[in-house]
Amino acid sequence: MQEHYIAWWNLENLFNEDNNPDRSKWLQSQLKSELKGWITEVLNKKLSQLAKIILLMNEGIGPDILGVCEVEDKVVLEKLVAFLVPLNRNYSIALHEGPDKRGIDTAIIYDKDKFTTAEQFTHRIVKRNTTRDIFQVNFKTVLGKDLVLICNHWPSRMPSTYESEPYRIIAGETLSYWLMRIIEIMGRDTCVMVMGDFNDEPFNRALTDYALSSNNRLKVMNSRTSPRLFNLMAELQGKGIGTINYGGPLMFDHILASRGLIKSTSPLKIKKDSAKVDIFPVMAYGSYNSPIRFGRPSSISTYNPEGFSDHFPVSVVLQEK
Repeated sequence: MQEHYIAWWNLENLFNEDNNPDRSKWLQSQLKSELKGWITEVLNKKLSQLAKIILLMNEGIGPDILGVCEVEDKVVLEKLVAFLVPLNRNYSIALHEGPDKRGIDTAIIYDKDKFTTAEQFTHRIVKRNTTRDIFQVNFKTVLGKDLVLICNHWPSRMPSTYESEPYRIIAGETLSYWLMRIIEIMGRDTCVMVMGDFNDEPFNRALTDYALSSNNRLKVMNSRTSPRLFNLMAELQGKGIGTINYGGPLMFDHILASRGLIKSTSPLKIKKDSAKVDIFPVMAYGSYNSPIRFGRPSSISTYNPEGFSDHFPVSVVLQEK
């Protein structure tokens, strides 16, 4: 039996250098204050810090698949992959340039020796204005098994949780719609893994009522007309663990599994008790194990060149028969 370590991480504002010639004039103007101080030395420090954590993943072997968000473009992600050379991995990148006003996107780094991509799709989310797209990549393992991976970065809680909630509800409904279409086309037991920064906790209704996420395994197994997702992070929340800290630990980053990934006879199956928040000691501090932010160089109050990200990674092990 083969095992695949699959992780997700919000990299926190991974922008390329200020005055990057490949950046549009509109985006350069839009991000003028945020990009201040993003010189080559600062970017390389940020990349080095991120790489430190990725090199620790999977007991030092590195991830087989790593979904990420808050990435400006493929160029800066290629620079990050260059820092991962010690892993001796054959990494490639799938990235979608979305409509986000800050120019931050979702992407996937994957090992081509373990996975190949068949198709990529983007699913537009609209509520008055477009927000970040949902990014879907259909993978095949080298043994020929299908894995559909869907990356999310749902709208933030600004200016307030309740005022912004309808945007996440629309995102959840959009995700559920496309999951239904995937199941209709590929079959009820299709292996679908959904990951991302949802800016909501497991019990919030954008996840439970609209994305149809649940911590009830039987409910997921028995769902038919509207496929449900099993939230692998929900049971960790009661243990005082979070992926981000704002006045206490919040579980905003999730890995969700379709029926096909939790069925005992599935050729691709979530390994029991393997889902976790990767709280590496080097990037945590305080009684709540808060992640140490890198921040933005333009912000004296939050910038910390020895930091990493304001989120912890989350991961799961996938077993392949």
